[in-house]
Amino acid sequence: MTSLRAFMDHNFRHFNSRETLEAAQAYDSHINDGGKMLVAMGGAMSTGRIGLTLARMIREDKVHAISCTAANMEEDIFNLIARPQYEMVRNYRDLTPEDETEIANRHLYRVTDTAIPVAPMITVEELLTELWEEAVEEEEPRFPWEFFYELIREGKLEPHYAIDPAESWMLAACEKDIPVYSPGFEDSTLGNSYTALVISEDLEDHYGVKPGTEQMQHLVEWYLENCGGKGVGFFQIGGGIAGDFAICAVPLIIEDLERPDTPLWTYFAQIGDSTTSYGSYSGAVPNEKITWHKLDASTPRYMINSDASIVAPLIFGYVLGD
Repeated sequence: MTSLRAFMDHNFRHFNSRETLEAAQAYDSHINDGGKMLVAMGGAMSTGRIGLTLARMIREDKVHAISCTAANMEEDIFNLIARPQYEMVRNYRDLTPEDETEIANRHLYRVTDTAIPVAPMITVEELLTELWEEAVEEEEPRFPWEFFYELIREGKLEPHYAIDPAESWMLAACEKDIPVYSPGFEDSTLGNSYTALVISEDLEDHYGVKPGTEQMQHLVEWYLENCGGKGVGFFQIGGGIAGDFAICAVPLIIEDLERPDTPLWTYFAQIGDSTTSYGSYSGAVPNEKITWHKLDASTPRYMINSDASIVAPLIFGYVLGD
């Protein structure tokens, strides 16, 4: 066996490994048959360096839209310009409150085993503040991802690159000009920064950034443009708002816009560590989505109960033919 594909085909036969293999095979078939794919991403996958494989997936036209937490969007950029400054915290399970305080006093922010320095956050905030000011003054609001694309295309981030740009999924998304929806933008470092600038009156108002309802409208229009033929698949990493926001586009079209003939999502896979539980979105089995007009009874659907930092790169590698 000389490839990741061959290894998975031979070894992944039961339980979560079988589910992982079948999800990867169905993803591959969906794309090869002309389907589109939206990836929804929660957690701290960018700090976990999902860009190593996700950037390739985007560049090779195996991902056509992303819905992610705003933290994932910004943390890919932080990683791009400051990764060598990050610190590994290998004994993070053993840290005392005093250890955590010492880390905080050094202006580091811990994400599991990784400590992010404050410097890249300040750099990106300063660059974005200029664009936010222009957007407010000119009354030309933009989506959060559009501000990042503007920084990338104008070369304002390039002097700060600290890793191979091929590892940044946001750079790849910009190159392919795909939408990167970030519901709940305010729940992020830079979303907090924007809010603080308004409160301190350094920004005139909140209307430089387009609101979540406008992101939803853009997603609905994107879906309607892309749901023909093989349709649009939904690959979800983790749970939360990034997934629920995006998948709701279809019931919105069917129920609220009264377009009952609109195709549902034609593939669904979710990686998460939540077990089935009462009232939990992350722990809801895919079948529950049928009642909400998100999936059809015939939709290929997979629920992988495992660590996304392990499983997502395996599935992406399989689809990439590694």
